[in-house]
Order: sequence, then C-alpha cells, then structure tokens
Amino acid sequence: MNYADTVVYQNPPPLIEVKGSHRQMGRQIGEAVPDQVKNSIENTRKLIDATFDALQLTWHGAQIQSRKYLPFAQERYPQYIDEIMGIAEGANVSFDDLMVLNAIEAVTMDALHLTKCTSMAVNEERTVNGHVLVAHNEDWLPEDEQDVYVVHATPDDEPPFIAMTYGGLLPNIGFNAAGIAQCCDSVYPNDVRIGLPRLILSRAVLAARTPADAIRMMLVPQRAAGYNHLLVHESGELYNVEVSARHFAILYGEEGYLLHTNHYLDFNMQAVEDEPDELIGTRVRYFRAKRLLKKIGLHSVETLQTIQRDHMNYPNSICNHSIEDIDPLDREKTVNALIMDLTAKVMYLCWGNPCANQYTPYYL
Repeated sequence: MNYADTVVYQNPPPLIEVKGSHRQMGRQIGEAVPDQVKNSIENTRKLIDATFDALQLTWHGAQIQSRKYLPFAQERYPQYIDEIMGIAEGANVSFDDLMVLNAIEAVTMDALHLTKCTSMAVNEERTVNGHVLVAHNEDWLPEDEQDVYVVHATPDDEPPFIAMTYGGLLPNIGFNAAGIAQCCDSVYPNDVRIGLPRLILSRAVLAARTPADAIRMMLVPQRAAGYNHLLVHESGELYNVEVSARHFAILYGEEGYLLHTNHYLDFNMQAVEDEPDELIGTRVRYFRAKRLLKKIGLHSVETLQTIQRDHMNYPNSICNHSIEDIDPLDREKTVNALIMDLTAKVMYLCWGNPCANQYTPYYL
C-alpha cells in the first residue's frame, strides 16, 4: 500500500511554556509561534476561497459571521477571549482573523465534515501497570499539520495543563494538574445556533478541578453546538459527554474502557444527528477500534500506539491519510496522535501519521 503522502518529521513538535494571566499566556504563545499562527490563518483563507461555490462565504463574510459568536464568549469566558487577543498581539495578526479560526466550525455551518478523529481510554483495571491511559488521533486539514505544537501552561488562576494545538487555535486536547483529561471529537447535530463556540467551551474544560466541574463546562447555556468530550479522571472514571446546542447525553465506561469517533452513540442524541447516512466511515472506525481495544486484555502505551497506527479501511482508517484531488471540504489526515498517561502525568505525542513517526514525551 502506498503511503507516499506521509511526512516523516526529524524533530518533535515545539513545546511552548507559558505562564501568567490569560492575556500574557496568549501573548507568549503568539510570540513563540508567529509563523504557525500566520500559516493557519492563510490556510483557512485559502479554504474559504476554494469553497466559495459551496458555502457562498468570503473571508470578510467569515469575519462578520464570527463576530456574532463573540458576545456569548465574552459574557461566559472573557479570559479565553483574552487569550485569543494575546495570541493576536504576540503574533502580530488580526484578532478578527483569529476569531474566524476559533469559530470556524460554526462559521462554516459544519460544512467541514471532518469525521475521522478517534478517541479511546482505558482505566487502571485494563492496563498492565495500573495506569490510566487516554489516546487520541487528531484528524484535520493536511495544510495545518506543519503548525502543530504543545503548550505547557501555568495560569495564575487555573490548574497547570499540557495540551496539543496548532496554528492560532486555543488548546483544548490535553490534561491538567487536577487529573482531568479531555479529547474532543466533532459531531454533527441539526440544532446548531448562534452562541458560544464549541472550541472556546472546550478550552474551559482544561480549567476544571473535578469531573463534575468539567461536565458543567461542557453543558453551559447558550452553546452554539457541541463536541463529544471524552472525559477521563486520574481515578479511572471514564465518560463520553455527547453534546449538541440544546441536548446532551453522558455515557460511562462500565467495562474499564471507552471510545468515540464522530457520530452520536446515545439513542436520544441520534435523533438530532444531521444526515447520519453520510457518517459511515466514522462507524466503521468506531467498531474497528472497539474490537482492537477489547481484543487485548491489558493495555499499555505501546498497545494503544498500535491501534493508532491501524490501516484497516485505508485511507479512511484510524491512521488517516490525506487524499488529493477531492472536495476541499473533505480533505483531511491524521496530523498528530497522542497518548496521555494520567497516572504518570505525561503526554506522548507523535507529529503526523503515527505509522511513520515517533512519539515524544511531554511532562506536566
């Protein structure tokens, strides 16, 4: 099988260490990775231009649309708008441009059907060393892969955390010193509305000190839509919190493991799923990952890495590979894969496709 599209990285993704107020942390990120921030804005502009026939949206129109979501974010989470402002200042870019990035799924009305992320977790009952492990394949636009980095943050008013992100996006996939880990998978509800952008809402989860606090943050009023949040606590508690604009469901890891892809699992949430007949690949990946998770009695970081490299149903596999010459709205690949050991407080992150690249440890 030809994996010629796969980039092999000689170095790990940059680690950015920031601390202070939210504005200060944002500014430190912008100053550390200005090229990555600018690249992500340029790539998103090109995507909007390339999809004008489908979306009837210009970049100026996208800026106008994103401003509709801003008051909801400023009212509920002004500190994270401060972070975006700080990134804009540090990277010397427009705040309006960064707001488009951080509300892109809402602005495009979920026309970006990026449906290939895979998240998994096993608790201490299902691991060889009694550790709690969380794994996530982040699938996104191939152009954004070069802009991946890791943030180690020490906020003045929140628990320290370590998280993966790329370009000008707020970090949200990671874990904090309170033992809370989060992975986000896009889902596609039909009740989307103007409200709090899901990326800003998920950034807030990294500030949670208990699982209940984290779930409350996922379900704040006036949300625009929702992700599935795979929520894991260092105690071994495992939850999928499936969210839409007006509904939610909480699924519990009864058997010591839990996984999710990009479709709703709860029966009531399936009633608000938009065009479920399009979401076939995510179901195939879900059942494949479930079989591989159940097949092994006790897991380790290495067994989860093996699942992350799986190519069954290639190219729409767990390890997803970019496809050229198709609709720009459907192009995506695995831009990184990560495993979080909540017991040892370490993230192992692989830049690019895990079938071709190495994992690097990042410690909290």
